[in-house]
Amino acid sequence: MDLFALLAENKIKEAMSKGDFDNLPGSGKPLVLDDLSHVPEDLRAGYRLLKNAGVVPEEMEIKKEIISLQKLINYCYEENEKNRLTKKLNEKILRFNILMEKRNVVSPALSLYKDKILEKFQG
Repeated sequence: MDLFALLAENKIKEAMSKGDFDNLPGSGKPLVLDDLSHVPEDLRAGYRLLKNAGVVPEEMEIKKEIISLQKLINYCYEENEKNRLTKKLNEKILRFNILMEKRNVVSPALSLYKDKILEKFQG
């Protein structure tokens, strides 16, 4: 064991003997583990670090924006504003689908309408 490990071990034993670890929140309860089964194994540690730091993956941020835009559209009564929000929603959905396609997660809707969507944006 190296010097730092020995020091850390001694500090932990000292704290345990003083009772510093007694009555901690969640003591005696099982840990709640994140379900990262959808994340490739080599990326799980990075995802966990980012999540604990409060950083959200781009696709999750876009998904939140899509949900917010859908709610805004549902409550919008002005036709011009509704059209503007719908256009923005379609752009977000397209961006989300492109991200998922890069990660080899293709939605069935995208595979059916991809060419039509691209034609509309290009022409």
